[in-house]
Amino acid sequence: MKSHKHINKSRTITNKQAVLAVVRRLRQAGYQALLAGGCVRDMLLGKLPHDYDVATDAKPQTISKIFPRTLTVGAQFGVVVVLWGGKQIEVATFRSDSSYEDGRRPDDVVFTDTRHDALRRDFTINGMFYDPITAEVIDYVGGRKDLQNRIIRAIGNPQQRFAEDHLRMLRAIRFASRLDFHIEKRTWKAILRHADKIQRISSERVADELERTMIDSHRAVGLQMIYDSGLDKKIFSMLDRPQLLTGIEIMRKLPKRCSFPLVLAGLLSGGSVKQAEALCHKLKLSNKLRRQVCWLVAGCPRLLQSIPLSRGMLKKWLAEPLFDPLLTLCRGYLQAMGKGQHLLYQLRRQIQQLGDEPISPPRLLDGHELIRLGAAPGPMVGQLVQELYLAQLENEIKTKSDATDWVKNWLLRHEGKNNPKNN
Repeated sequence: MKSHKHINKSRTITNKQAVLAVVRRLRQAGYQALLAGGCVRDMLLGKLPHDYDVATDAKPQTISKIFPRTLTVGAQFGVVVVLWGGKQIEVATFRSDSSYEDGRRPDDVVFTDTRHDALRRDFTINGMFYDPITAEVIDYVGGRKDLQNRIIRAIGNPQQRFAEDHLRMLRAIRFASRLDFHIEKRTWKAILRHADKIQRISSERVADELERTMIDSHRAVGLQMIYDSGLDKKIFSMLDRPQLLTGIEIMRKLPKRCSFPLVLAGLLSGGSVKQAEALCHKLKLSNKLRRQVCWLVAGCPRLLQSIPLSRGMLKKWLAEPLFDPLLTLCRGYLQAMGKGQHLLYQLRRQIQQLGDEPISPPRLLDGHELIRLGAAPGPMVGQLVQELYLAQLENEIKTKSDATDWVKNWLLRHEGKNNPKNN
């Protein structure tokens, strides 16, 4: 029988097991190794961290020698990603940052000790270290006290912290809303002072912070803080402030768990589809996400104005992939506007009346068959395809023979105005 004493590092293990193995290996090599940042905060709050970060006094090149499999994409900032047991563990060398000329990233880093590493971080609740071997919390910045008092406080001078990296303003709001904490007075004043500088941050980074804030159940609190701080004037410049307030109120009425497209559509429902397009473009969202958001923003008033629906149009709506999120958006919109839900009750009754009737049956005739029956290639075929399928959904036609007769009658009615030969 084979021995199982040697652990196969390539097997899948938990994040916690992987990070403990990385810490032990660094310790065995004679270096400090501690957990740092958000994972320490989450553990002290009794939450399971999504990711674990390790801080060490080993230099990046040394880390790469200790571990056989690493990614060194952030080595210039002292960060190496260690691949262990199918997990990626970020290992950062203790460092202090120099100046931030662009308000986004440090111009240079200096490798240092734990205390100076803590002092260069953003907020006190993110500035603690934890020794997983001795279960000791190492706190140079008062993070544990602020955690107990539910406070978001910048480490050191808040003006300097936000001047270094302007995205920290959105991060402060995200932490405050998600954790139900309040932002310390001096930290809040610094956000007010630096709010207009958020436009210097890349669209991708802003979009990522917004998504993290908006998919959380406390999203409306976060967006209200963005509004109160003035950050909205640069981020949502295409919306006027009353439109944004309307959008925040719609967001407030959405369920706790929502997708980012639905929540963003809720926020933008206070404005127009054109404004939604403009924001998606500004944030450089993917084409797929942009289409989803704009479809929801356009679909909400269009659906509500169409109720009651014909049988065919009801089936067309039901066949849409985003119909369920659209109903959720419509419900939140009506609640935010102080309107009753009678339209949605009426729609629900119509849906129930369909029973098991298929909502997207195969088409009885395709475009080639329509041309053979006499339809002129081009716009006529497109129009005929749509009207024929709607008639099928309305149960006006049920067989291929019915469809053929329907098309012949349609062509007779439209021959004069749609046949290019008669123009």
